[in-house]
Amino acid sequence: MKIALQSVILFFAFFPFYLGSKETKREITICHGDLPTSMADFVSDPEFVKMHPRPLRIIHEGPGEEIKFDTPDGKMASGYFIKAKTDSDKWLFVYQEWWGLNDHIRTEADKFYKDLHGDVNVLALDMYDGKVASDPSEAGKLMQGADQARLQSIINGGYEFAGDNAKVASVGWCFGGGLSLKSALAGGQQNVGSVMYYGMPVQDVEQLKTLSSDVLGLFATEQWISKEVIEEFASNMKKADKKLTYKIFPGVHGFANPSNPNYDAENTKVAYGMALGYLMSKFNG
Repeated sequence: MKIALQSVILFFAFFPFYLGSKETKREITICHGDLPTSMADFVSDPEFVKMHPRPLRIIHEGPGEEIKFDTPDGKMASGYFIKAKTDSDKWLFVYQEWWGLNDHIRTEADKFYKDLHGDVNVLALDMYDGKVASDPSEAGKLMQGADQARLQSIINGGYEFAGDNAKVASVGWCFGGGLSLKSALAGGQQNVGSVMYYGMPVQDVEQLKTLSSDVLGLFATEQWISKEVIEEFASNMKKADKKLTYKIFPGVHGFANPSNPNYDAENTKVAYGMALGYLMSKFNG
């Protein structure tokens, strides 16, 4: 069990990317520190699992479609895609929680699409290749079992699907909050912004120096992605000469998920307003 846990921690520890040509592989750097470096560090903590109660059912009916796209590893990936009303190089990548690409995430993608006035292509990437959990223990296993190289390839495939001229911002929650930042690192100059809801940040200053945008962090009051973790992230962003705007909300982990029994409508409204305003400034600036 100890060996397996160590493997998991290494498995999900920072996997930032750089954007090169389609033939170029994006490198992965694994770093270690005294603070936790991955959401997978917490999966064996019963208190963390309690913060992810079985989600309430959401029935999704939206304007998008389920698509498939090529990935550099020779496989296909899937996603929920809403095409902009007119041809546009503006893209928003949406990253799932540890549950997978479920109807809650599709609904969030629809909401951003609508509130961005249909001017932005929105792609919710399926990071589990079709697997979705509704039980916390299943979700933890899916997150731990996800293949690092495959996660990288899905993100790379998303950029290739968007095209070389795409300007891409990203948003994600929990597991997807960390992926949103890593997606921004992957995008090189194509990245225009990253919103991360209570996700584990990359702390390596040299990696953060490669960011082509600022970051908006929307965090919760919690012991896992803690104030200490967030303040270290802020310090490292400053050392990297990158801008971080963040707020720690007086709400629990997962507060912005309407399918979560711990949903906090007021905090969600404020956080969403910050996220939407940030994204609008990136796409309309």
